[in-house]
Amino acid sequence: MRGFRALIMGSPGSGKGTHTQLLRQKYPVLTLSSGDLLRAQHNTKLPDGRTVQDILKSGELLSDDFISELMFKELDHYQNKNWILDGFPRTTHQANMLDTYLDSISLPLTIVINLDVPEKVILKRIEDRWIHAPSGRTYNYSFNPPKIHGKDDETGEPLTKRVDDNVETFKVRLHTYYEKTAPLLDYYSRHGILHSFTGNTSAEISPKIERILDGILSRHTS
Repeated sequence: MRGFRALIMGSPGSGKGTHTQLLRQKYPVLTLSSGDLLRAQHNTKLPDGRTVQDILKSGELLSDDFISELMFKELDHYQNKNWILDGFPRTTHQANMLDTYLDSISLPLTIVINLDVPEKVILKRIEDRWIHAPSGRTYNYSFNPPKIHGKDDETGEPLTKRVDDNVETFKVRLHTYYEKTAPLLDYYSRHGILHSFTGNTSAEISPKIERILDGILSRHTS
């Protein structure tokens, strides 16, 4: 599986975090989530005086330069590893910046995984989603509930809601996604590495993803 580098895409609430966890359980890959990095930086002050947390609450996107620099610093430590990006890039400008960075180290993307989930399903997921903030583990009371209500399975610590997990913020994020992120589908389709997977649940979509990845990995190891 040497040299495997992937990007997972999908609108807010489509299950990117869940699928990266499932893939990490089956394959020897690391996952890098822009959302996790940003939440770790939530008190960082920006040039306009607002904090990262202020931007997340508003549903806006951070500047391309800020998020790209944050991601590339992390990817510098991943050069000899297999990885999956979650949440970055979100614009074609960020995609170009990522390509330039990866080309500079001769490690281009292998595959782009796009999760195609109906909007009504996503809205229900947003309402039912809870997280264990210290670890990033995600639970959903519709299809992946914790063993004990309100408690993390591994630590027993309380679960919380993300600051941006509410209907109002979701609508802003969805509009932003369609306006700025959806064109990435065309971008990566032109590059010949886009694969879209349709379904209502991770149980439906996950086997489809694994079939494609198994084929890619068999070619890489043959």
